[in-house]
Amino acid sequence: MTDSYKTVVRAAAYGRGMTPRLDAIGITTADLPASLAFYRRLGLGIPAGADCAPHVEVTLPGGGRLLWDTEDIVRSYDPDWSPPSGGDRLGLAFLCDSPAEVDAVYEELTGAGYRGHLKPWDAVWGQRYAVVLDPDGCAVSLFAPAG
Repeated sequence: MTDSYKTVVRAAAYGRGMTPRLDAIGITTADLPASLAFYRRLGLGIPAGADCAPHVEVTLPGGGRLLWDTEDIVRSYDPDWSPPSGGDRLGLAFLCDSPAEVDAVYEELTGAGYRGHLKPWDAVWGQRYAVVLDPDGCAVSLFAPAG
């Protein structure tokens, strides 16, 4: 019997083995205070004075980070950058404690003037699910196991 079915672990071609780890997700925003207000409503602990900064970071419960940069900051190091168009390229998903919380958070956000994209529904994959758009039009999913 051979071991040919096993995955061979190889050192990286560039030298010592490295292990890149996803550490942060960045949001480029046209209106930093509006974006921060939206994510504060979702419960993120964003400091009160952050609205005036060009770059903001918050550490998430699992240790990862969510970052915000203004469009001007991004253009300062990438002068050819332009906002994406034509659909979502990255989506964020927030786990809620219950199906009722999905509905309540969706109603709270849309009631505060944020644009609902998909009203809460019972998805075939066994979750209560809804989608709201943040101030920059990024899809933010709200979900919970369907009781």
